[in-house]
Amino acid sequence: MSAMAAAASVTARFAGVCSVSGRGDAPAGAGASKAARGVVHTRARCGKSSRMMMNGGIGANLRARNDDRASHSTVVAAVMESGSPATSTYQRRPEDVVASNGREVEQFATEACVARQNSGLLVPPPRIPPQMLDEAYERCDEVTGEYAKTFYLGTKLMTQEKQRAIWAIYVWCRRTDELVDGPNASHITPEALDQWENRLEAIFEGRPADVIDAALCDTLSKFPVDIQPFRDMIDGMRMDLVKPRYRTFDELYEYCYRVAGTVGLMSMPIMGCDENFKGDLRKVYKAALSLGLANQLTNILRDVGEDVQTRNRIYVPLDELADFGITEEEIVRGGLYSPATGKVDDRWKAFMKFQIARAREVFAEAEAGVNCLHADARWPVWSALDVYRNILDAIEENDYDNFSQRAYVPKMKKLMMLPTAWQKAQIADTM
Repeated sequence: MSAMAAAASVTARFAGVCSVSGRGDAPAGAGASKAARGVVHTRARCGKSSRMMMNGGIGANLRARNDDRASHSTVVAAVMESGSPATSTYQRRPEDVVASNGREVEQFATEACVARQNSGLLVPPPRIPPQMLDEAYERCDEVTGEYAKTFYLGTKLMTQEKQRAIWAIYVWCRRTDELVDGPNASHITPEALDQWENRLEAIFEGRPADVIDAALCDTLSKFPVDIQPFRDMIDGMRMDLVKPRYRTFDELYEYCYRVAGTVGLMSMPIMGCDENFKGDLRKVYKAALSLGLANQLTNILRDVGEDVQTRNRIYVPLDELADFGITEEEIVRGGLYSPATGKVDDRWKAFMKFQIARAREVFAEAEAGVNCLHADARWPVWSALDVYRNILDAIEENDYDNFSQRAYVPKMKKLMMLPTAWQKAQIADTM
């Protein structure tokens, strides 16, 4: 399977019946970014493969049926504008991504996002019939609700415009993750990720490849979201191609930034700051990064067994395992949990207590910025933060068994947490 075909297969699946692996104009500073990453200009126009994506799934469901709707060929022409200029792709080797300094990458992206939000720069809106765009957002709603239940609960407390924007961002992230974790992952090559990044550049130029991309493009035409965290997330997928183990927490931090901290940077302009906020915007972005990191650390602790069994990946730091007298081989062969007795090794319990304590510290750092957000975003974010943090409690309640059980927060318990989250959201932090 070619790189483009593999990527197309993933996007087609998200356009139609979604089955995903379960877990979540140039920007400011673009010149520096291109110089740092090495730009290769290509004459990349979306042709046959993008039309193929439009022919099935959501594209088929949104075809014209009456005179009041555009013909399918017109819709394709609207989504895929002819005569597109050359787009740029950053042909980054996964090995180079792994060797880069993650803290510097995070800092660069944060500065780019702050500059973009301060400038108010927007992306050109997609040329697509309004009804088709509405239905694309509906599809994003469905995917988010099905595969990110805790996250989705928070979005349901937002205004409609912010809901739709966050759903569009989530689905782009999910499609990106699907490239390396979905059923076609064995066919995904670095070239496929280059192609996906090329598509991303086109979205930020107002030239979406399909209707789901058009929902994101429409979001970018309303909120000043920067491209850099999207690029960094794709780099996180590049890391997954070649790096199944993490020696230290610093290495893991870099990965967590790329696959989850980036979501905080993407979402911050949607949430917006309180109308009376006079403080440093970097403070709020730092808190958004912390929330993304905390969520990802929680995912990692929840999914230890699933990750090693289905993907041969161990995300917890190997040197910290060694500190608790645990070897990589014990995790791989399931030696820390006895199915016969249902008992978890005491070393693993001690290790998990250490990991959970650190994750809770990062959640506390995230709290510092929530009340700086706009009034209509504070309750949703507090709700999502509190519920997601409660997954750590669920791991404890499972006696630290994340090999045979998957910790989760029951729906009723989530709902019972909403009043407390609402109360915490009432006082704005304007500095």
